[in-house]
Amino acid sequence: MKYLLMIYSSEADWARPENQAALPDIIAAHEGLQGELRAAGMEWLGARLADTPAARTIAQTAEGQVVHDGPFAETKEQLAGFYLIEAPDMAAAEAWARKIPQIVGGKVEVRAVVYNPC
Repeated sequence: MKYLLMIYSSEADWARPENQAALPDIIAAHEGLQGELRAAGMEWLGARLADTPAARTIAQTAEGQVVHDGPFAETKEQLAGFYLIEAPDMAAAEAWARKIPQIVGGKVEVRAVVYNPC
């Protein structure tokens, strides 16, 4: 089954000097995790997303579609990146999610993909 591991963090937290200083180590940790996924023979796809000022949200209204600048929700944390993995069950997906490097306050949400037309 496929699982989406959604990485949430605060862009404001990332702007803090200590987190900027940690960025090379976090990138290296992601590269290490990706190596582990490959070594385990896991099917996966992952990416970091652009910051929210580059985002657009398309809302469906009764009158048609409306495009808004930025992400849909005004929240403290933003979707910063993701991994889409193939895992035998939720416990295995959670185990991989626990390996995703985070800054303090970061979160990873794990969801099963219930429909995959590909």
